[in-house]
Amino acid sequence: MAQTKIYLDDAIPSPALKVWRIFASKPQALAGLWGVGMLLLLTVVGHYFAPFAAEFQDPDALLLPPSWNSNGTVEHFLGTDDLGRDIFSRLLYGVQLTFGTAVAIVSSALVVGVIIGSISGMMSGLKSSILGHLLDALLSIPSLLMAILVVAVTGPGLGNVFWAVGISLTPQFVRAIHQTVHEELQKEYVTAARLDGANALQIFWYVIMPNVWETVIIQTTLAISAAILDIAALGFLNLGAQAPQPEWGAMVLQGLDSFLTAPWTVTIPGLAILFSVLSVNLVGDGLRSALTPMRN
Repeated sequence: MAQTKIYLDDAIPSPALKVWRIFASKPQALAGLWGVGMLLLLTVVGHYFAPFAAEFQDPDALLLPPSWNSNGTVEHFLGTDDLGRDIFSRLLYGVQLTFGTAVAIVSSALVVGVIIGSISGMMSGLKSSILGHLLDALLSIPSLLMAILVVAVTGPGLGNVFWAVGISLTPQFVRAIHQTVHEELQKEYVTAARLDGANALQIFWYVIMPNVWETVIIQTTLAISAAILDIAALGFLNLGAQAPQPEWGAMVLQGLDSFLTAPWTVTIPGLAILFSVLSVNLVGDGLRSALTPMRN
């Protein structure tokens, strides 16, 4: 009997195991997962491995090219900028400011969005209609433009960027959760739960919420990549992190003056932004592909 039970467990995997098997079957999704995992690790411990402090300036190593260039040195692996600051060290410190801040912003927007979206989704009638139209109006404004408007009022700085990008992304979570909860309320299994005597809280937590996690996961991956781009864009526009903070978008801005003579000062932080956004998007695409069969 024990052998038969093991066979049946292997033949009928859990829903989570099914999702993982589909996700793991896609090489690009696994590559993205490795990239995101590395970025999360560097967010926590990356600055410990930086050979120099982010603001350290070496006057004898101005605009030094990367080590693979004949004029480069191993000491400054990715070269230096016009102030002699080590680009590799600034990239490691900048993971916290760009990717780490994006994750923190999305986590905050996720909590607020799930709470407001769930409550509003359980509503009906005029209140639900008014909120739906309000969310449509907010979502008609691009997230970056809304973030710029908020920073224009509050002033530049990474702290204000946190609130600006968070405010711009929260309506997306509210809308996604609101719409999903509202659609689930129309399903027959919700009607059956009501007939069994379940109250609104029990229906939401035990019946609707398990079917909302898919939307939450997918929306989170989309929001993280959007947050990275918004943070970097605000830094590039000099509305986000201010010098000498090594935020990747601000590093691109600081390297523009020497782009023709030292292109690595712009291309290397730009590639870091590209890598982070691409990794998150690959994970998001893999999750969507893996969760779609579970929905059907």
